[in-house]
Amino acid sequence: MAPESVIVHNRGLLKVSVLATSSAGNSTFVGTDRTRILIDAGLSRKETFERLRSIGEDPDQLDAILVTHEHSDHVCGLGVLSRYYQRKINRHVPVFMTRLTAPLLEWLGKPPPMHHFQAGTSFTIGDLEIQSFTIPHDALDPVGYTVRAGGIKFGLAMDLGYMPESVKFHLSRCHMLVLESNHDLEMLKVGPYPWSVKQRVMGRKGHLSNDVVGDFITEQLDGETQTLVLGHLSEHNNHPEIVRMVAARALERRSLPARLVVAEPRSQSEVFQLG
Repeated sequence: MAPESVIVHNRGLLKVSVLATSSAGNSTFVGTDRTRILIDAGLSRKETFERLRSIGEDPDQLDAILVTHEHSDHVCGLGVLSRYYQRKINRHVPVFMTRLTAPLLEWLGKPPPMHHFQAGTSFTIGDLEIQSFTIPHDALDPVGYTVRAGGIKFGLAMDLGYMPESVKFHLSRCHMLVLESNHDLEMLKVGPYPWSVKQRVMGRKGHLSNDVVGDFITEQLDGETQTLVLGHLSEHNNHPEIVRMVAARALERRSLPARLVVAEPRSQSEVFQLG
């Protein structure tokens, strides 16, 4: 459920709220005064709209939906959202996804306006400059995104098995970064998952461990990053306090000033105003 109250910092150029981040659903709002987008639609329409309204956004004013990849926790609400916009308010809210991802999604009825792109392509939506980039995950053509507006850069990378140099490049100089910190390796090894699933999660096309994220912070996190949000925590193989401890120690080793936020499973983040 959406929180009863959401913290709103001083108004900035770019507004961000992680509506949900876990295997139960993923969706992030990014917007300015002119343009409003969702990255992923892994919640029900009802829940998506409730969470948008809780941060002062009118769901009917959404300008676009971006898809990272085809897994259900990122797209399960996409069809219902699209049908709502077409049938209820007669608005065409375009959906952006890679050319390889597009054929994997099924639509009941008429599909929404689609914008297919090659992974690595940049494009503009209103006053938002979007850059896509390939990430290593066991989907067909998964991508992360950076979003720029008025000199402010936001980056999001979820569901990736390791941190290749190309991903590190795209996540450099981000004022705010939303990054996966999925599992504690020891909890995963002794946890309830079958061994085949454990191998998948630990693999190079699986999910980032807390330790890998800690190494990224220690070795690569840009000093310009003002806010670091860690999400997509496993509810079985991780704990928010472990994530916070590992990341805080890494930030301390570098004496980095970034504010650390751990986005807990099934919860909505506060509202971040950047710039």
